[in-house]
Amino acid sequence: MPFDLVMDIENTPGALAKVAAAISDAGVNIAAATCIGTGERAELHILVPHPEAAKHALGIAHVAVSREREVVAIDVEDNPGVLADLARRIARGGVDLDLVYVATRNRVVFGGPDLSGLKAALGVT
Repeated sequence: MPFDLVMDIENTPGALAKVAAAISDAGVNIAAATCIGTGERAELHILVPHPEAAKHALGIAHVAVSREREVVAIDVEDNPGVLADLARRIARGGVDLDLVYVATRNRVVFGGPDLSGLKAALGVT
């Protein structure tokens, strides 16, 4: 399963490059990234298959991971309505979401407090 790593970074030129270089230099692929923040700080989420190697590389680069968790990544076709259909399945399962973003290779990433319920709603083992 993939992991979502969250970092609170300075919102300055080169901050993303520092994180991406540290992780890629460790040989870890970043499967997705999203950054939110308009002030001096930003919250950067990255999706990685191997969190320990990524966290180690980030530590060497003096970038702290503030949160990490396992998430569910679903392979999808890039068509209208796919996200709506998945969201309906999750809702029918009674599962709350607190994270969603799109990753490489046509995948949608979901996170929530009930990971096992989320997996069951999406039919993931």
